[in-house]
Amino acid sequence: MNPRLSALHPYPFEKLRHLLAQADTPATQLVPVNLSIGEPKHDTPAFIVTAMQEAMDGLSAYPPTKGDAALRGAISAWITRRYGIAPPDPETQVLPALGSREALFAFAQTVIDPNSDALVVCPNPFYQIYEGAALLAGAQPYFINARADLNFGYDWQSVPSDVWRKTQLLFVCSPGNPAGNIMSLDEWKTIFALSDQYGFAIASDECYSEIYFDETNKPLGGMQAASLLGRNDYRNLVCFSSLSKRSNVPGLRSGFVAGDSKLIGQFLLYRTYHGSAISAVVSRASIAAWNDEAHVIENRRLYREKFEAVVPILAPVLNVGWPDASFYLWAQTPYDDADFVRDLYGATGVTALPGSFLAREAHGINPGHGRIRIALVAPIQQCVDAAHRIAEFVTRRAAA
Repeated sequence: MNPRLSALHPYPFEKLRHLLAQADTPATQLVPVNLSIGEPKHDTPAFIVTAMQEAMDGLSAYPPTKGDAALRGAISAWITRRYGIAPPDPETQVLPALGSREALFAFAQTVIDPNSDALVVCPNPFYQIYEGAALLAGAQPYFINARADLNFGYDWQSVPSDVWRKTQLLFVCSPGNPAGNIMSLDEWKTIFALSDQYGFAIASDECYSEIYFDETNKPLGGMQAASLLGRNDYRNLVCFSSLSKRSNVPGLRSGFVAGDSKLIGQFLLYRTYHGSAISAVVSRASIAAWNDEAHVIENRRLYREKFEAVVPILAPVLNVGWPDASFYLWAQTPYDDADFVRDLYGATGVTALPGSFLAREAHGINPGHGRIRIALVAPIQQCVDAAHRIAEFVTRRAAA
């Protein structure tokens, strides 16, 4: 058995199940509302389903690891339209992937030398795949804590130079999970300079890039930042994106990696043996999705309506506001976040995720402690109903 498996922590939702098992049983008349998981619930656009149905003849052939040329071309064209940059080379700078989760994990196995004292710098709180990928690749995670006074961003200069010297990979996530913050061009400039100095790769997780609220102010992407800073070879940078949130197709398992051709080339070599390839069926559905923006605009409208309805209900009782992007609220709790989630579920049937479950104790604190992540993925009426239940729960607790 791989001894590194013993280093893995329980997944946040496993911890949540144990926590909720300790809660009182909600009243039977309360319909449960689960706002803990970031799984899109909007309908999959019909044209994507049709494209998949019409591609069933693709089941008769093995898919190429490099992905269908038409899909790589569609992804390159989408990157150009979305970020206003020169088209990345579909042959060398774009690689389809089975969603961003699989690719983020596999990329760490590609770039990390397990025979060294390698470190992987991770944001904290973080998507747990980052930590698991680092540990199973033979590296140790080094956590940099999100700071509320930096809009839940990071003081990159606070990382000691001896840590950067051992760093082989840096994970970043923008828009962020769970706070929904967006990295600025200045932050990217700092990270690129550190990467140039110390030689580590940057994995930019951008799976929430298309969930934002102002159509005239799109989140900055990693490749876009590189282009603006004259780094047109995208050296040391690979960006990860997915159709799951953008197009409401989490079950399609379709995304891409794009960036530095040298890193993409090595990643392709790894994946040739790893056995990851997108079938022609998924490829054709993905091409249809990447080529259409109308459904994405409508998707954003639906999320915007939920935030417009929910934030005014919660803001008077909790320290919470709109994120820069994504579909999460990162709310401060009046007492311990895990206890709050347990009590909230028992009293109201509403499930949120304790912020401390998304983070690790680092530098003397757990930066997720005292906050909860609320995913506004359910239909709007359920979100509004849940918000009223949360507000009433907090008010009752405060008056007790």
